[in-house]
Amino acid sequence: MTSTKKYIGMDVHKESISIAVMNSTGKFVMECVIETKASMLLQFIAGLRGDVRVTFEEGTWAAWLYDLLKPHVSEVVVCNPRKNALLKTGVRVIESMRASWLSSYVATSLNRSITESRACAH
Repeated sequence: MTSTKKYIGMDVHKESISIAVMNSTGKFVMECVIETKASMLLQFIAGLRGDVRVTFEEGTWAAWLYDLLKPHVSEVVVCNPRKNALLKTGVRVIESMRASWLSSYVATSLNRSITESRACAH
């Protein structure tokens, strides 16, 4: 039986959200950019089937995004970019690749040890 897990990385900005979707075998199956609007994001998430897990970095939009997505997905992980192991190595993740990298990142167990903030403080 094929797993229906999907790992989604989001790079969130004021005007747009870059999204990368990876399946359970590690293959990137979709990349897109959508407008930073609740209706657009929920429409996108509704189109995905299965066990959907989302990650994004802490920032201006993190609390809003967490509250919006939590009822619609299996898991939301908010990463602390200052504690990110990849950034400590000096590797710079260019903007166009950040969402792809985050979806890979949520698919690994590294998330558990690097981020403790599942929910943003209100």
